Amino acid sequence: MKKLALISCSLCVFWLSACSGGEENTSSSTESEETVEESKEAQAESETLPEQDDSEETEESTETEEPEYDDTEPLTGEGTNDISPYRPMAVMVNNHPLARPQTGLSDADIVYEVLTEGDTTRFLAVFQSEQPDEIGPVRSSRGYFIDLAEGYDSLYVTHGWSPEAKQMLRSGSVPFLNGLFHDGTLFKRSTERQAPHDSYISFDDAMEGLTNKGYEVEREVNGNSFEEGGFSSAASSQADEVDIWYRDKYVVQFTYDEDDQVYERSSDNEETIDKSTNEQVAVKNVFVVEAPHRVVDDKGRRQINLSTGGEGLLLQNGEALTVQWKNEGGRLLPMKDGEEIPFAPGKTWINVVPSSSGITGSVQGIE
Repeated sequence: MKKLALISCSLCVFWLSACSGGEENTSSSTESEETVEESKEAQAESETLPEQDDSEETEESTETEEPEYDDTEPLTGEGTNDISPYRPMAVMVNNHPLARPQTGLSDADIVYEVLTEGDTTRFLAVFQSEQPDEIGPVRSSRGYFIDLAEGYDSLYVTHGWSPEAKQMLRSGSVPFLNGLFHDGTLFKRSTERQAPHDSYISFDDAMEGLTNKGYEVEREVNGNSFEEGGFSSAASSQADEVDIWYRDKYVVQFTYDEDDQVYERSSDNEETIDKSTNEQVAVKNVFVVEAPHRVVDDKGRRQINLSTGGEGLLLQNGEALTVQWKNEGGRLLPMKDGEEIPFAPGKTWINVVPSSSGITGSVQGIE
């Protein structure tokens, strides 16, 4: 600032001298010219030096170090210094329109979305890296959801069961907690909802109930395969806005957010909001698989073949890759030319659609 004031004063002196002395005052003119030259040099110096300092400060401020972690979350592939000691917990979450918005979905590492009766899907939300204070509404189980939970060696939480699911759980296929026997104690009813869309439980309460039943709740978790940046393939297609239809009655939408590099979920043209955060649910990976569906009773219950594999579609980073899916120890995983395709680090949403419509008949928006 002092240098700039000196420059301004010098210029004023030069201008006044020139006006009062005319051409005859050669001495004053020469002195003024020298002063101007000095001022120019000072100005050049004062302009140059701060620019170098500001540039250095800017460069330093934009340089960010990548955080270093000791471990990796097994079901998201994200870095962490504190891996949860618990086994995954797989919770049946209601997706009836009267059950929305749900609570806790944004904390799930993996969500399976599968048809139950009619044209409405239900969620199996798998929690391991995060333990939400509230999950729900919790709904009843079906046999194929138990199979999917078993693939992650999960503790299974449900409120009710179908005859097939009851037989499977009673046989000891997976450790489970059923709200039918803990209604109003571990499972709480919301006054804002009507049954059967009003049952909620916290992670801690579920763990308490499972521990009291004598189950082993802590165990090392086998992780999925992840690769930073996701798949890299010239065979991928652009996939910024993707619709997944179920029997032409119900549609799930995933819109790619390029800034956050995630897919934001909606259904029936309404954003999927997590009631606990009031934010839209977003994931890094969307995996669509087609599987044979068959109605088996007069209630419209289904059997779904999730063991033989088939066609699939994997969405990452605004791109879609046609793949196959394989059941590997109960986990549905993407494959390409016999090789497993890694997930991008982050959360994953898996949509199972009927093979009668298939990927081509169910998915729209792939360019």
